[in-house]
This record gives sequence, C-alpha cells and structure tokens, in this order.
Amino acid sequence: MTAITAEEAFQAYEAVRHRLPATRSSGRRIRRVATLAEIAGEFDVFLLDAFGVLNIGDTAIPGACARVDGLRAGGKRVLVVSNAASVPQSDLLEKYRRLGFHFDLDDIVTSRATMAGSMGEMPAITWGVMGSAPAGLDDLGGAKTTPLGDDPAAYGAVEGFLLISSGTWTERRQGLLEAALRARSRPVLVANPDIVAPREHGFSVEPGHFAHRLADSTGIVPLFFGKPFANIYDLAFARLGAVDKARVVMVGDSLHTDILGAQSAGIASALVVRHGFFAGWDARGAIDRAGIEPDFIVDIP
Repeated sequence: MTAITAEEAFQAYEAVRHRLPATRSSGRRIRRVATLAEIAGEFDVFLLDAFGVLNIGDTAIPGACARVDGLRAGGKRVLVVSNAASVPQSDLLEKYRRLGFHFDLDDIVTSRATMAGSMGEMPAITWGVMGSAPAGLDDLGGAKTTPLGDDPAAYGAVEGFLLISSGTWTERRQGLLEAALRARSRPVLVANPDIVAPREHGFSVEPGHFAHRLADSTGIVPLFFGKPFANIYDLAFARLGAVDKARVVMVGDSLHTDILGAQSAGIASALVVRHGFFAGWDARGAIDRAGIEPDFIVDIP
C-alpha cells in the first residue's frame, strides 16, 4: 500500500468535509500544555485515541504507558476510543498489553464494535467484506460474509459491503466494488472512517479513503462507524454510565477524526502534536486552515 504525506492526508480530509459532522466551536481560547498531567485535575474521564497517542504502529509511544497508569492512579477513568477495525477488540487488548498498557476489555471502544452493534438491528443479508477473512469476523454477530477478492462474481452476488481493513485492497478490487455499486445500489458499512493512519514510516491508506472514493464515483453515501461520527461516542458513554460530559476529554492526534468527533459528542478535546498526524508538521497552521479548534494542544501524552 502506497503511503501518503501529511499534507496529502489533510487535503483528503478537507475534500470530504461535506460528509463529516459540522464544526462546533467552544468559544474558548486554545490552551497549550506540555502533557496531559497539566489538565488531569479538570477531567474525570480521558478518552484516548490509539494511533498517535498510545502507539505508532506496533510501538508504544514513550511515556504513554506511564501516563495512563498515572491518570488511573489519580482516580481517572481511561478508555481507548479507536477506529481500529482490522481485528476484534480481544486481539487489540492483547496488543495493548504486549505494549505495556494495563487495559481490560471494557476499557476498549472501537469503530468495529460500534458497527457490529448496529448490524444486529439490520436485515440478515450476505455481506461482501474488504479485509478480514470470514473466520475472523465472529464478533459481528454471526453475519453471513464472503471475502472480496479479484472475482467479479463475488461483488455481484452479495447484498451489501463491509469495509473493514484495507491492507490487502487493490485498485482492481476498488474498481470492481465501484462497478458493482453502479450496477446495483446496496448498503456500504465502513468500520474504519480513517483516510490514513500514522505508522512507523509514514501514513498508511485506510478504509475511509476508499469509502469516500466510492461515494464520489457512485453517489452512494456509506454508513460510517467511528470517529468523527457520534455513534462511537454513544457506545463509549454507554460503557461509562452516568458521567458529567463537562468532565470528559477526547485526546487524539487528528483534527478531522478525534477533535471533530469530540465536538460532535459535546465534549472537550486535546490534540497531541509531537506524535502521530502532526509529528514534524505545522499543527497550528492546520487548525487555522481547517477551522477545527481543539480545547488543548498537547505536546506529548
């Protein structure tokens, strides 16, 4: 998969703003802080993005494990709220523990789980899947699935499409998907709205990139699950129970997912700028260009 630059990713997000939630300004001045420790006293709940806040690819961000432990020691509730969709939450838990984080399964809220919850309310149909093999989809409530490869017949046979993981997706498969949707309109569910994700050596292209492309090509608007859309925050608050939203902050590295998502959920936001999306880039300039303002700019978690 060809990696793209931060500027290209920023422009890609800006190009699809009409499909994202509207910007909501808090009217407060953006505060610059060095770490989350400086604002710990202002919040009871910390919702943490994964990529760019806890880890970059398969590497924990220095100090992130200690920060999570410190917040918890101070009586804070800490949840991971992530657009990770390529594997079930149980696999993510194993990954985080391997990286040194002391999370439990209830501490992890993903876009994949958000989609799975909604699928239970949908008609029982056969879904064509971008990404995971059918054997890896047991957490989707027994939905009938078939993998999407290079056979055009598979695209015509299914009744809907699940965009879960783009690691093995190709231009040929994207063309087959778009042709199938132009031939016959069907629902498209996107388990990861991210256009890109920060990795050790640049940005990878994620399912959101292909979802917006097919929307532009076919006119079919996919149903997105995960940040910046409110459905993942609904799941997070259901997990938290009764909390004061004024005491909840979303911490992430992306304006168009984490910060815009926090605004859609009516909670505070903190943008991490030394890791992830804005590492080595002009975050303040990007904020001004996008008009998406976090409540805090944080150097490191």
